[in-house]
Amino acid sequence: MTLISRAWLLAETPQSRRQAALGQAYLGWLAFQRNPIGMAGLAIILALIVVSALSPILMPFDPIAADTANRLRPPSGTHWFGTDELGRDILSRLIAGAPITLMIVVLVAVLVAPVGLAIGCIAGYYGGWIDRVLMRITDVFMAFPRLILALALVAVLKPGLENAILAIAVTGWPPYARMARAETLTIRQSDYIAAMRQLGASDARIILFHVVPMCLSSLIVRVTLDMAGVILTAAGLGFLGLGAQPPLPEWGAMISTGRRFLLDQWWVGTFPGLAICIVSLGFNLLGDGLREVLDPKQR
Repeated sequence: MTLISRAWLLAETPQSRRQAALGQAYLGWLAFQRNPIGMAGLAIILALIVVSALSPILMPFDPIAADTANRLRPPSGTHWFGTDELGRDILSRLIAGAPITLMIVVLVAVLVAPVGLAIGCIAGYYGGWIDRVLMRITDVFMAFPRLILALALVAVLKPGLENAILAIAVTGWPPYARMARAETLTIRQSDYIAAMRQLGASDARIILFHVVPMCLSSLIVRVTLDMAGVILTAAGLGFLGLGAQPPLPEWGAMISTGRRFLLDQWWVGTFPGLAICIVSLGFNLLGDGLREVLDPKQR
């Protein structure tokens, strides 16, 4: 049982539950601060957020306007990361692409996590034919690689950033449903849940106020760890021309353009690839740090 789950279980009133959860969250933050790996990941993600928020101020050049007189210039004091085939400053395009990457991560997390959590909690709590039907649907989605299924969905819809986000979200919920179901199967047999039934609490109230909070810690860790995969999938769609469309400076699309110049003008595709690697690494490090804090089995 996780820290937040144990605080929720032992508290008796809503007010005491909030106080207990805040106290455990504070203790968790203190423990997280002693984890250098998690703090490094947090620093990378905070840097991404700051760059995304201040991107109009930080960009030294227009990321979209072409300047053919300066096309394919190597890194220099004027253009730190060089220019691309149209003379656009690569550093400016990387900064302009940061909000796009952050938007993809946030929207996918907002769409995927609640759906997977709801399906998993309902399946684990009720069991029987409801569990079998929901889990077989989950198995169907998990039978296909996420990128392949996302490619098929975007091809059916049409290329674009919105459809790419929707495709990633549609293909990303099954692992969360599996995780929430496993957590719920252990929770529903507890004396605490049996006491709530004896007091007349409805199934919806038990699931919403007593089962879901106990699954949140595991959900947060899983979402954080999966964000690297989301970024790579979005970059893969952009690389294939099915994600964000030109002239949007999406990092995957920038790598797709830069592959033609990789041998002679290496900077065109290298710096977007490094940006994807660093941000993906940040989410993985943050997820590892959160797992060590929120999951007592790791300590």
